[in-house]
Amino acid sequence: MDDLLNALNGQQRDLLRETEPARMDELDEDQLIRLHSRIRRARKKHQKNYRRQASAGVVEHGGRGTSRPKNTRAAQRAEVFEDALARVSRRLEKLASEAAEALKQERLAAARANRSTGPEGDGATAPGVGPGEARTHTTTTGGTKRDASSQAQGARRQAARDGR
Repeated sequence: MDDLLNALNGQQRDLLRETEPARMDELDEDQLIRLHSRIRRARKKHQKNYRRQASAGVVEHGGRGTSRPKNTRAAQRAEVFEDALARVSRRLEKLASEAAEALKQERLAAARANRSTGPEGDGATAPGVGPGEARTHTTTTGGTKRDASSQAQGARRQAARDGR
């Protein structure tokens, strides 16, 4: 593995060093997202190079199995960046879930603080009804006769349906 790291250029080694846990602990979520995209680009580049070399080797060597040993270095580079991407992804997932939980707790606290118990002391509430107690409502449209008529009309409709 050290041999492979020595084969990488300075920028690639620096990029891999940024994925060390101690260095990632110093990054906030936005910085970690930027690092994630840089690592993903590098991984994609090395995978593409590996696949191109492998496909060219098939023609030269007559098969994928025989061309594989000639292309191990490129495969190892792609694997190194794949591992680095996994480290960054795990750290990013942890930070994102912590941020989501903090936002959830903040919203719940705000909802608890802003809970309305009705108008305070303006005389609009029914006497003897405190916060959290439901008032009893009478369902009327304005007159007992009108309510009885409406109820009878509904009963007649239902009887007609049942008679079909």
